[in-house]
Amino acid sequence: MSDKKLHVIYTCFPGGRHKALTMSYDDGRIEDRRLVDIFNRNGIKGTFHLNSGLSDTDTERRIPRSEWGTLYQGHEISCHTVLHPTIARSPIEQVALQVLEDRRVLEEAAGYPVRGLSYPNGSYTEEICKLLPSLGIEYARVVGNTDDFGMPQDFMRWTSTCHHNHNLIENGKKFLDLFKTQYLYLMYVWGHSYEFTNHDNWNLMEEFCSMMGGQENIWYATNIEIVDYMKAAKNLKYTVDGEHVYNPNSASVWVSVDGKITEVPGGAFVSLV
Repeated sequence: MSDKKLHVIYTCFPGGRHKALTMSYDDGRIEDRRLVDIFNRNGIKGTFHLNSGLSDTDTERRIPRSEWGTLYQGHEISCHTVLHPTIARSPIEQVALQVLEDRRVLEEAAGYPVRGLSYPNGSYTEEICKLLPSLGIEYARVVGNTDDFGMPQDFMRWTSTCHHNHNLIENGKKFLDLFKTQYLYLMYVWGHSYEFTNHDNWNLMEEFCSMMGGQENIWYATNIEIVDYMKAAKNLKYTVDGEHVYNPNSASVWVSVDGKITEVPGGAFVSLV
């Protein structure tokens, strides 16, 4: 038996961080303009799930298609189906059309492949979950709150930490206090921007983003950036002794080896000890 030392190797978020924050907002309502401004002022990233078939027929309440590419720049545009049906009640062929057509139109504005979804009305079935990868969808958010900061076990049933009207500040303070670097922590907030107008509580999001922004140990990411990074991390190829690693991806991945943070550049074979 080899007398080589065993090493403790952990996946880190970019920069060696162990905490990440992501925001997820549905329906593309005009209040997104104010929400995006709050995010931008605090260096926070969001994912915006849009219904491509409703924006130009409901111009008083929704962001027009012509504005998507500029408003959401630096954030993520994601699917929410074309017409927002309760898809668990729909024929599976229509579900496929609702997703693919939404992708097609959103991609024209975004200028990149749209690969995420939030389930309209929180509606989904096991059959739909199995269908989505064949439609180019790599994650899908459900409705609900975990009040937890763990990484999702199933990206097709991605449950948030909380809706912004559910213990937002309390969860934010708990998240900031987390310090155990042997874990990866993710805070995921969801909602609809029009709810801030309806509840007259824009100050809630202003307070939250001011509190959470500018933290050196937090990675601010969109939903798809988290998915892509975790897939890249899983794709690293380690030697058995854990002393070397090859990164077949194009982007860097960060790891901790016995407490030492190391960046593994794309395409590189790196010594870890």
